Amino acid sequence: MVKEKHYQLLTKQIKAITEGETNFIANCANITALLHEGFPFLWTGFYFVDDHELILGPFQGPVACTRIPYGKGVCGSAWQEEKTLIVGNVHEFPGHIACSSASNSEIVVPIFKNSKVVAVLDIDSTELDYFDKTDQKYLEQIVSECL
Repeated sequence: MVKEKHYQLLTKQIKAITEGETNFIANCANITALLHEGFPFLWTGFYFVDDHELILGPFQGPVACTRIPYGKGVCGSAWQEEKTLIVGNVHEFPGHIACSSASNSEIVVPIFKNSKVVAVLDIDSTELDYFDKTDQKYLEQIVSECL
């Protein structure tokens, strides 16, 4: 319940800061900052679709992978499957791309424009099984504020 209340507050803040702003990158940058400061995430950021790979966008946290191929790792798989992926233990995910050895769980939320994935929101935690349906529900709402 605490997590849900926290997301509700953050969602209001995100709507206020993105209202009227049409720049996708600016909105992604502010959303990243608000999420990363609001939760104890290891890494929070966006990857943008560019041909057959994802390119690193605005993020908070340790240095990240710059490019991720289509269908590779959790991010590339979420893009390929066109759905949110929650991975409780990234070390057991086939083909996981370890940008940070401190990452233990991950959620990746695709962002759609005109029915096509244009980006993904990627969040990592140092805790195993950190992410759940509450995260999915609110993060899917939040990414809609990027566009």
